[in-house]
Amino acid sequence: MSTPIRVVVVDDHQIVRDGLTSLLGALDGIEVVGSASDGREALHVVEDTAPDLVVMDIQMPHLDGIEATRFLTGRNPALRVVMLTMNEDDDTVLSAIRAGACGYLLKGAGADEVQHAIRSAAAGGMVFGASLAAKVAGFFAGALPAQRTDDEPFPELSERERDVLQRIAAGRSNDEIAAALYVSNKTVRNTVSAIYAKLHATGRADAIVKAREAGYGRD
Repeated sequence: MSTPIRVVVVDDHQIVRDGLTSLLGALDGIEVVGSASDGREALHVVEDTAPDLVVMDIQMPHLDGIEATRFLTGRNPALRVVMLTMNEDDDTVLSAIRAGACGYLLKGAGADEVQHAIRSAAAGGMVFGASLAAKVAGFFAGALPAQRTDDEPFPELSERERDVLQRIAAGRSNDEIAAALYVSNKTVRNTVSAIYAKLHATGRADAIVKAREAGYGRD
């Protein structure tokens, strides 16, 4: 008998979370080993349960699904993450893939579609609709960021996180960073939280010290 696919379900709506947990739990070869109600809780649940795959909602409080995915896949590149979304928003889904997700699953998908998505993703495949196929192919063909050199500081950070850290080290506030990057204050807060976690920084002052020691914030 083959080893079941160990899955964690993350969604801030309890009805969706419980429904998906029940659906997955009834499928052969899939075992739900944990669930979480937001991205921050997901980090702890994944650490405690060591799943093969995470079904991750995108829009959540405290830490959104994209930043949580970026952190989790940065720490464990073998972890498979399938984003859970209400619609096929190209930019959002591509942002999730850049963060390390292997595709997405629409909320309300039937049992057969869910089972296929989980098994395909766990086997190393990508899960996305035909409308995104060309864009995803282009992303993997040539849209990946340049490889970092071994001596570049903070290789654990994503490009966005490095950009935000550069601005933090230069003394910019969250409001100023949000305006400069054309994102919401909430997105900046979530990114800053992820930076603190990855750098093991106790707060903004500690992160600034670490960043400036590495040469950030001098331009």
